[in-house]
Amino acid sequence: MENLKNIPFKVRRVYYLYDVPGGEGRGGHAHKELQQFVIAVSGAFDVMLDDGTNKKIVHLDRSFFGLHIVPGIWRELLDFSSGAICLVLASDKYNQTDYISDYKDFKSYSDEV
Repeated sequence: MENLKNIPFKVRRVYYLYDVPGGEGRGGHAHKELQQFVIAVSGAFDVMLDDGTNKKIVHLDRSFFGLHIVPGIWRELLDFSSGAICLVLASDKYNQTDYISDYKDFKSYSDEV
């Protein structure tokens, strides 16, 4: 993967989720500015995307496909298969003030944008 070629932004942070119990989920937040590229490098999981009006579920189960999540989208990672590994490439370093962790706050934010 290359910045601004396969990934539509410059990667400034990389992290992964692992040892998530089968059937469980993670996430449940949005970002004001951060972009992310999410890849199932092993196993499978679903990503629920919500723009404040519409919801969509994307199933990730191939290491050669990724999902670009833009700012202002609520996301939840759901239904991890046993042993799944989720790789996340992020456009910036960790910044707690960029998170919207409460869904009611997200709805207010998405109505403003």
